[in-house]
Amino acid sequence: MSVSIQIKNLVKSYEKADALQDISLDIKPNELFGFIGPDGAGKTTLFRILTSLILADSGTVTIDQWDVVKNYKDIRKMTGYMPGRISLYMDLTVEENLQFYARLFGTNIKENYDLIEDVYEQIAPFKNRRAGALSGGMRQKLALSCALIHKPRLLVLDEPTTGVDAVSRKEFWELLKKMQKRDITILVSTPYMDEAALCDRVALMQSGKLLSLDTPQKIIDDFDGTLLAVKTEKMYSLLHDLSSFENETRVYRFGETLHLVSHAESRETEEKIKIFLTGKGYRDILIRQITPAIEDCFLALMNNMTDS
Repeated sequence: MSVSIQIKNLVKSYEKADALQDISLDIKPNELFGFIGPDGAGKTTLFRILTSLILADSGTVTIDQWDVVKNYKDIRKMTGYMPGRISLYMDLTVEENLQFYARLFGTNIKENYDLIEDVYEQIAPFKNRRAGALSGGMRQKLALSCALIHKPRLLVLDEPTTGVDAVSRKEFWELLKKMQKRDITILVSTPYMDEAALCDRVALMQSGKLLSLDTPQKIIDDFDGTLLAVKTEKMYSLLHDLSSFENETRVYRFGETLHLVSHAESRETEEKIKIFLTGKGYRDILIRQITPAIEDCFLALMNNMTDS
């Protein structure tokens, strides 16, 4: 059985830095829940509190009926944790690492192999290779196998796809979707905004604060304003010039285009931008209205936080 999680008024500080600022949220059983945000957002601190590795300054965390402080032994038994720095023994082989973690929880590979089969079969041909000699993607899959070997009810993954190639990232998320069908509550943190769309719900975090909590689609639907993509033949000076277009607009780089947020009617804004840029000597001006991505929503929420 998967678990539910209740986080209430969680606060954690390191000297003068506020790592978590009054975080409250509930996570449903069997949910694939994402914590999305850049480095320093508070994701790792939150996960360390959830896994009973550090104590909060104030607030509570309850996993099913267990308090994360009072019942930390019970929580550790039912939790699979994959920290940001993958905790493998680099001098041990793939199989030896897996055996070690299985014994640590009083089980063995054979007993729970069905749970890790989809993951482990991809690295099984290299079972006699030392973990230190594996590629980033293989190391990642081995760490996931080690976190799953004791059949946890809660799986906590701290930035598991950081530093691996795009193909390995895609494969990893496909594996998480399969794990979710095994009745496991999965928490995953990531700095990659595109991974937010793969979660059931997400919490967007910045500087220890919760900016938004909802399904990825609902966060996109709640985007305030009209979003335009702008491109010309002179991109290097476009950001500087468009920043002075109108006070009520926001503009920022997004891949090969600039994104401009306006609260005016789309067609009217497009015409104004063309006239404005033509007057500054721009040619081949391409402007189109687009659907916001999670990145756009995150930047808008950050902007609102700065203004408030």
